[in-house]
Amino acid sequence: MKIELRHIHKRFGPVHANNDINVTFNEGRIVGILGENGAGKSTLMKILSGFQPADEGDILINNQVVDYTGPTAAIDNGIGMLQQDPLDVGAFTVLENFIYGSTSGVTLPRRSAQKALSELTKRFGFELDPHQPIDNLLIAQRQQLEIIRLLALGVRTLILDEPTTGISAEQKIILFDALRKLARDEGMIVLLVSHKLEDVIDLCDEVMVLRGGELVGETDMPETDENLTSAVIAETKKQLVTMMFGEELGAQDRETVALGEPILVVDKLVVNDLRLDMQPISMTAHAGEVIGLAGLDGSGQELFMRACARLQRIDSGNLSLMGDTINNYHYRELFHRGLIFGAAGRIEEGLIAGLTLTEHTALVADDGLRIDWKSVQKRTVAQIDRYRVKGRASDNIEQLSGGNQQRVLIGLLPDNPHLLILEQPTRGLDVDSARWIWSQLLERRKDGTAIIFNSAELDELVAYSDRIFVFYSGRVYEVPDVSQTSIDELGHLIGGEF
Repeated sequence: MKIELRHIHKRFGPVHANNDINVTFNEGRIVGILGENGAGKSTLMKILSGFQPADEGDILINNQVVDYTGPTAAIDNGIGMLQQDPLDVGAFTVLENFIYGSTSGVTLPRRSAQKALSELTKRFGFELDPHQPIDNLLIAQRQQLEIIRLLALGVRTLILDEPTTGISAEQKIILFDALRKLARDEGMIVLLVSHKLEDVIDLCDEVMVLRGGELVGETDMPETDENLTSAVIAETKKQLVTMMFGEELGAQDRETVALGEPILVVDKLVVNDLRLDMQPISMTAHAGEVIGLAGLDGSGQELFMRACARLQRIDSGNLSLMGDTINNYHYRELFHRGLIFGAAGRIEEGLIAGLTLTEHTALVADDGLRIDWKSVQKRTVAQIDRYRVKGRASDNIEQLSGGNQQRVLIGLLPDNPHLLILEQPTRGLDVDSARWIWSQLLERRKDGTAIIFNSAELDELVAYSDRIFVFYSGRVYEVPDVSQTSIDELGHLIGGEF
């Protein structure tokens, strides 16, 4: 199978998201799609997979122009896309989702469907219980199911959008082994949209780089073997960063801040769900302190953070904010007391699809019952400029890239909260955008804000945390001096080697 994109253009108002893109993808190859947030990567892949139409240009499959509208038609032509958040039905089981995704719809016999599901999971080393509800699965397992569904539909080109966000190192190994098998053993085309340069170097045969909506470069990746030294990896990263941003990024300084009074005191807190029994946790977050939470997905750090924000039921223990016990508070009350929670799901929990940037500003404006729309509009434009958002005040929030949505979220935060509790604040962001987000957070830290955050990126945890708490199967281990801990040591702790 060979795919060609010829003179692809896509505009969103004044933004030229894809500007005359010409590229060829050949079978048996894994291609990385790189670029800063808002460079046009996801837009181009959504055009190829039928989720968006191009304004101009052609898609050719095996030298024949194809004209399809919608992802189902793209799948019929052998092209399927795994979204960053898999498209499944939470109320259905694994098997029911597999059946629902088939061309036969709900009429596919359950016995033959379960057999097909079992054969595909064994083929790629996946572990999926056909009777398990989707809501009980980890994100990596939902990705595995989505891949299997697409393969069962006959897909020969598989597009993955940030697939390693929120999955563990072990889960990534399983995923990458499956993708290598698809490309090198079965001759499929695999397209990987990612901001993680290590993943691209590890997995991909070649990369294409977009910047400002234009294709600015293509290059082969060094062969992954025992001769791939750290020096080669570092030089390859430097090359890719320069292609993505037009220049090499220097080291980011992190100032030392004197810690102030206790902001949040956690005393023998116990919070559980159906899958996890947590041991009591005690922790004090001081003004100006950054505390990182590490652990594999589902190890308890998310439960803990939401319990501290009073978004999760507490079984026992005590929480106090600025000296006041808050066990019986609701999050809305805590928000007004300076405790701000930022969810990992930008559109799902942090922002509201269908509302414009101006309307989001109005939601957090403390202007009483009446909205002065001229004032809100002016404030929104100022925030767009201050936070370097690529978008307009009149744009719906879902029109923006993930990185620009994150910038909007940061712009909506109060300037001087007492405590920020942030789930994966740089999830899905390129290196420059992630640095910028942290520059804004550290400015608040200098003003006395305490920050508690979690991340799947070990280098982010080591770079920005004063202390790290590692969660593993309900147990918690404190790393009191991050400066004396390496990324490798942190990885072993995450694996339970306390």
